[in-house]
Amino acid sequence: MRKLLDWYHMLLNTLLGVSVALLIIPVTLQMVSRLTGLIPAWIWTEEMARFFFIWMVMLGAMVAVREKTHFDVDVWPELSWRGDAMLEIGSTVLVLVFALVFVWGGVKFVSFGWNQTSELADLPMPFIFIAWPLTGATWLLFCWERLAKAVKALVSGAPLPEGKRDIATGSFL
Repeated sequence: MRKLLDWYHMLLNTLLGVSVALLIIPVTLQMVSRLTGLIPAWIWTEEMARFFFIWMVMLGAMVAVREKTHFDVDVWPELSWRGDAMLEIGSTVLVLVFALVFVWGGVKFVSFGWNQTSELADLPMPFIFIAWPLTGATWLLFCWERLAKAVKALVSGAPLPEGKRDIATGSFL
């Protein structure tokens, strides 16, 4: 399962890079058309930039939850291994709640836009709206992995395996 999650994380990182690269194209076209008369002012570029931005944010949120950098605020002093494990469990449960809201609300969002198309590019809106439940489902997947590690550390009496904790030693939400 770990290898599958590692592969999925790598895929999300790759898609995140692609979405950033694709976002540059319509934004550059907008800038060039506004500042020069070299190309016509295409209105579809604004819509495409918005859609790429939505996917970039959602992909970044998925990656950040796996890397423990999204919902991470440094407010706790250095804690014992038991305190770290309990804090990890508490913060992961809260992220799980947000993930469930994203899945539940996202499914409603997709069903709301099922027969809609975008105004300018005539794209089916579920391609955009699916980002919300997919983000929530990915958070659920990554949070279950984090929760399992924290519970295992708490039960076994061993410290949490260090992940990407370069910023802080203790965190909550």
